[in-house]
Amino acid sequence: MKEEKKYRPNVAVVVLSPAYPFDCKFFIAKRNDMEDIWQFPQGGIDEGESPKNALFRELKEEIGTDEVEILAEYPEWISYDFPAKIAQKMYPYDGQNQKYFLVKLKSSAKINLNTKHPEFNAFKFISLNEVFNTINHFKKPIYVKVLKYFKEKGYI
Repeated sequence: MKEEKKYRPNVAVVVLSPAYPFDCKFFIAKRNDMEDIWQFPQGGIDEGESPKNALFRELKEEIGTDEVEILAEYPEWISYDFPAKIAQKMYPYDGQNQKYFLVKLKSSAKINLNTKHPEFNAFKFISLNEVFNTINHFKKPIYVKVLKYFKEKGYI
């Protein structure tokens, strides 16, 4: 009998610069534990925590600020399996079940990657096309799907 896969509840955040909507630039950060991997902020949802509360907590933990305005939410949860190398590190989970949000940084927000448990060592704001050219890992199809949705809905 095949064992059912176990997915970690997770929130992922597409962060737009404070200049949005006049200049639509996306925040991406470079992981400090993998070679040349850039991604959107994301993290686990704690037991009893709402996805929105996890969004604010994870942003504070990962990029040093939770000063954002929520613009939209992807309507579905998106599941994916970890590649084998990552699955070992994330045991007992086989993958993640993610809820995506689109947010805008407030003009007062100050990004600080030197958090209590740093996950990133660099960040930049880039165009939509640059996002697709910079993301080169297993999450790229998910990013394409989510960004296409936000674009079709007129947010980006």
